[in-house]
Amino acid sequence: MSALAKSVVLLSGGMDSCVCAALAARDTDAAALHISYGQRTESRERQAFLAICKRLGIRNRLVIRNEALRAIGGSALTDASIAVPDAPAENIGTHVPVTYVPFRNAHFLAVAVSWAEVLGAESIYIGAVEQDSSGYPDCRPAYYDAFNEVVRTGTTEGTIRITTPLIALKKSRIIQLGLELKAPLDLTWSCYKREDQACGTCDSCMLRLRAFREAGATDPIPYSSQ
Repeated sequence: MSALAKSVVLLSGGMDSCVCAALAARDTDAAALHISYGQRTESRERQAFLAICKRLGIRNRLVIRNEALRAIGGSALTDASIAVPDAPAENIGTHVPVTYVPFRNAHFLAVAVSWAEVLGAESIYIGAVEQDSSGYPDCRPAYYDAFNEVVRTGTTEGTIRITTPLIALKKSRIIQLGLELKAPLDLTWSCYKREDQACGTCDSCMLRLRAFREAGATDPIPYSSQ
């Protein structure tokens, strides 16, 4: 039997990246990359990353700290002077919220591509989602099409591909897929505000809770507002 192709999966510790990592671990010889960038829930997300890797059996792990995004600021996730707002009652994603970290995914992908070249990995998995999302511009298909062209022209072999298996799925379908894959959703962390119990009121929590409800499943993590 031939060896599985190698991949790098960007794993924040959130719900989408966990399901993406489960796909990568199923289909490839996956290595997991986690990037801390001074976000409010940095330590809790790193804890989730390590626990998910252990449950999925991903042994090759790399944890990186990006100092630039915190220094640049401009986001409620990285600047303590900007409050993380409660999600609007409806129409999440109709405008770019203050939790958007400017061009964050480009920083993450650059590290992932560099590591993939060293490992000889053929693909990079990222759990970007366009539907049912907060409306971040670096979660759109056109962004990844363009980035793949950069990778093709800017790497030695030009064969590494960024894959976004969840990008066109509704959040409820991602939950269903995660349950089918037995992804460790109980270990994930999505909240933008807190590290002890999820707030249940920020964009990320509201999108997650709605997805579980629409999927007919119970969210396995505790919420302070529920």
